[in-house]
Amino acid sequence: MTDAATPEIDAFTRPYWDAAAEGHLLIRRCGVCGRAHHYPREFCPYCWSEDVTWERASGRATLYTWSVIHRNDLPPFGARVPYTAAVVDLAEGPRMMTEVVGCGEAELRIGMELVVGFREGAVAVPVFRASFAPTPPLPDAPD
Repeated sequence: MTDAATPEIDAFTRPYWDAAAEGHLLIRRCGVCGRAHHYPREFCPYCWSEDVTWERASGRATLYTWSVIHRNDLPPFGARVPYTAAVVDLAEGPRMMTEVVGCGEAELRIGMELVVGFREGAVAVPVFRASFAPTPPLPDAPD
C-alpha cells in the first residue's frame, strides 16, 4: 500500500523535491510578467507564459490563516493529530498550503513570521515554524 500523503514525483516536479531534500524551498517565477507562483506549474497562472523558471525561495513567510485539526481518519494524518494546517504568504508573494509545527495554538497569530523547515521521510515536505522558535527536530513522516 502506498502512502496517500506522499507526493508523486515526476520529471517536472523532481527539482522541487530534490531541493526540499537538501533543505531548500523552490518556487516558480515568470520571465514575462515577473510574478512568482506556487504550486509548481509549467506555465504562469497570471499571464499564461511558458517562460517560467525555478527560483530558490527565502524560506520566510507570514501566517495567513490556520486550522488546528483534532481528528483525521486518513493515514498518515491520524497519527499526527492535533496538527496545524495553514496557509502562509511566502515573502516572494505566493500563498502556500502547509503545516505549522513547533508552535502551540495559543501562540498562533495572523501575520506572525514563519520560516520553512522540512519533515523528513520518504519525501522531504516543507513545513513552517515560528521564526522566534528554536529549531526543533521535525518528526519523521510515518511509513
